[in-house]
Amino acid sequence: MSDPEAPPAEAAGAARGTGSGVSPDPPEEVARIAAGYAFTGPALDLGALLWEGRCLPDAQVRIPLPMLNRHGLVAGATGTGKTKTLQLVAEQLSAQGVPVFLADVKGDVSGISAPGQENDRVRSRAAEVRQEWTPNGFPCEFYALGGLGHGIPVRATVTGFGPVLLAKVLELNRTQEQSLALIFHYADQKGLELLDLKDLRAVVAFLTSDEGRPELKGIGGLSTATAGVILRSLTAFEAQGASPFFGEPEFDTGELLRTAGDGRGVVSVLELPAVQDKPQLFSTFLMWLLADLFHDLPEVGDADRPKLVFFFDEAHLLFKDASKAFLDAITQTVRLIRSKGVGVFFVTQTPKDVPADVLAQLGNRVQHALRAFTPDDQKALKATVKTFPDSAYDLEEVLTGLGTGEAVVTVLSEKGAPTPVAATRLRAPESLMGPVDAAALDRAVEQSPLHARYAEAVDRESAHEKLTAREAARAAPEAGEAGGAAEAGEEGVEPSASKRSGSGERARKGDDDRSMVEQVVGSAVFKSLARSVGTQIGREITRSIFGTARRGR
Repeated sequence: MSDPEAPPAEAAGAARGTGSGVSPDPPEEVARIAAGYAFTGPALDLGALLWEGRCLPDAQVRIPLPMLNRHGLVAGATGTGKTKTLQLVAEQLSAQGVPVFLADVKGDVSGISAPGQENDRVRSRAAEVRQEWTPNGFPCEFYALGGLGHGIPVRATVTGFGPVLLAKVLELNRTQEQSLALIFHYADQKGLELLDLKDLRAVVAFLTSDEGRPELKGIGGLSTATAGVILRSLTAFEAQGASPFFGEPEFDTGELLRTAGDGRGVVSVLELPAVQDKPQLFSTFLMWLLADLFHDLPEVGDADRPKLVFFFDEAHLLFKDASKAFLDAITQTVRLIRSKGVGVFFVTQTPKDVPADVLAQLGNRVQHALRAFTPDDQKALKATVKTFPDSAYDLEEVLTGLGTGEAVVTVLSEKGAPTPVAATRLRAPESLMGPVDAAALDRAVEQSPLHARYAEAVDRESAHEKLTAREAARAAPEAGEAGGAAEAGEEGVEPSASKRSGSGERARKGDDDRSMVEQVVGSAVFKSLARSVGTQIGREITRSIFGTARRGR
């Protein structure tokens, strides 16, 4: 790695040296690019500059550590090295004490926990970019959505997930999304805790029943037909095996901010191969994690290092068929979470997969090779080139000619200005470039201090149980009256009016008592005594920009 204190001209001169085989024309461009990455503060080393097809090891391409909360994009066609780039950046962040979150869609990121294996390709790459490569593993926690796969279960309560995100996974339209929000509001007001999917299904089924229709009219703007559509969508969603992802104990996203005993940041790897066939679910769950962090973290302004860097893999799935409200919420979250010390990197194939309003928030870019085999590919290539600052490169030619492990880079400098565009040969990760075996994953999960906290699902009293008990209590007096009438009929005597009146009065009083209890339970005066266990006496729910809800901790 070049000395960050070295004058830019020296770095450029070394790049133009007689042994480099690089044309000295135009040397001013090499000098300008090298100067753009000669930072004085802490930085991550990405690789060495490429110029006219040659690698210039003295011109190192870097990214300032404080700028990693300014968000970024890692893009490129399949097989161009995006995953290894994530691994490279995550390793260096961990080494600098910054926690990292990685979504492992294909199941090949778990190797970051184990030392890499030296071979000819690694030695060659290290020599080309002047990297002092040593095998090294990094502290990791492994998670799995709903416990499906090798990892600590990550669950969300339905209330915690919120109506906007749930509407996305249920593929509801805008009107149905607004109606779902009304149902959540009704459940909040009535003290009907929505912990898992059967709770929400029970509330919707109640509102569409003969008894619940008057309540439906009372919450306004919700038609029976729309409620029926939501109920059918929920039923189909459960039939697809979605139930394990919702419930308790709900995952505390504060776990993602941990550091190891040696000061290195913990790399949280969310294993997703078991849910690859549910892309909308896992992409929206990733957004829930981010929204939850946004809700909980305090403002920190411009810190000297991020609190967390969050890599959002397969980002195009998040934006596909998203409602305007959903896209607006994503844009606002990305814009505001920077001031809370969280950096977000979207990982996808082309920048056009990310909406323009979100793309405008991303200050750091690592663009791997793009293909240009079809007219659509050509169009995407031209659109990608337009998103870069002016450069000395013919970017259309460079982007289609990059090899595996090479990328076009531009980041924010220590002063917050874009650096010159730099074609870069990237460093090799020091950890294992491939998955660890399943047995090793399982051992790591079982030995984690979080295993005992999250491994076993908890199913406590909530909306489903309350509504079932209410129905049973209502049916009991009716059964008693029917039995009394039959007995009196056998004796030729009708029940007295006072007896009928007393029975009705008791039923009404029972309903009044239940109504009072429900009002108390839904009151803001009481808060949850525990996040995941015990009886929930009351709660106070606040809605964030995504409609997610938090219980007292």
